[in-house]
Amino acid sequence: MSLKDQNIIIFSQMQFDGRLESTIYTMAKHLAKDNFVYYVDRPYTWRDYIQFRKTPGFLIRKPHFFSASNCLIDTEIPNLKIVISPPVPSINMLPEGKLYRLAIKLNEWIVGNRLKKLIKNRSIKNYIFINSYNFSYPSLHQFLKPALTVYHCVDPIVEPYQTKHGLISEDILVKNVDMVISTSKELRNKKALLNKNSFFVPNAANISHSLKALDAQLDVDAILTGIPKPIIGYFGAIERRIDYDLVRKLLKTNPDKSFVFIGPIDTYYLTANDYKEPNMYMKGAVPYEQMPAVLKGFDVAIIPFKKDEVSNNIFPLKLFEYLGSGRPVVSTNFNTDLADFTHNTVSFCETAEEFSTALNVALDDNKSHKQKRLDVAADNTWEHRIIEIKDLLKANLDKKDNTGNSD
Repeated sequence: MSLKDQNIIIFSQMQFDGRLESTIYTMAKHLAKDNFVYYVDRPYTWRDYIQFRKTPGFLIRKPHFFSASNCLIDTEIPNLKIVISPPVPSINMLPEGKLYRLAIKLNEWIVGNRLKKLIKNRSIKNYIFINSYNFSYPSLHQFLKPALTVYHCVDPIVEPYQTKHGLISEDILVKNVDMVISTSKELRNKKALLNKNSFFVPNAANISHSLKALDAQLDVDAILTGIPKPIIGYFGAIERRIDYDLVRKLLKTNPDKSFVFIGPIDTYYLTANDYKEPNMYMKGAVPYEQMPAVLKGFDVAIIPFKKDEVSNNIFPLKLFEYLGSGRPVVSTNFNTDLADFTHNTVSFCETAEEFSTALNVALDDNKSHKQKRLDVAADNTWEHRIIEIKDLLKANLDKKDNTGNSD
């Protein structure tokens, strides 16, 4: 029997109202269809509290920061509630060591105390606690003592602000939870060295949303107005993963094509003015709701990620979103596992020359290829993935109930 009517607390690194749809918030919405889910929004730091005090996101959270009895935000799903915790001290600037580890305990106490009051007020019993990539709170689950503890690992830790403390914190977290779920095989293999109860469940697509791109009545998003065809498009965060050298070569060797990048720009790696080529269009972020209208305007969708020491850890959500919209997809061969899930519907390329050739082939795409892409996307939906996740949670919860531990 699958997981049902359980209380699940998800402590996330991602904010529920982020600019892009996140894996864990999508999971939360699916789990809430037949369970009671409390999604703990990433805590604001004191610095965030000051810096973002005039933003819409702050104003949404403001009534809930300092009231344990009013810490919940309702969602469109009756069984899914957003939990807002009090702001916590900003501690990442501290050097690694005893002072930083003590500061973590303080932050865990602040968030944990809010959750304990919530648990008591709502008479929550025998709940599952999932920490989704929020390794900055490695022992929070021990403060709460839930029935089952889970670490959901969605990415390798590579950014400098993460590696400063995160490598140590994540190891602490992985070793001390009952089970680990990772979104790539490589991540699963690495976590299994620390916690043998580790599993691989890849990302998936929200097909019902992506399929809207096929609606004949849907207008192409206005953000693409005036951009010459054919449009080679990327939809997602513009950050460390992008192979910027490859993109520059593609711009130079494909002057007849417009390359459009739509998503938030991480200015640590790039600014909107870094590219002077006339066929490059950096359009910034748009709400996730507009994704189908944007994808409808793409002639080919691309994933130009760099192949490096962390590439095999990446299983991008956008891959199946692209396929679910019916668009031809060209990608770098950054993660060899992806071919096992795409069944020859995606061109995976090693070089800029291969990428350019694949773009030209994709522009001559036919209807039979389109249907194959839709079929692959249909096999990689959140409806499929959530069954895997619920079965894993149920099996490990039963196992712990029967043995008193997760070993």
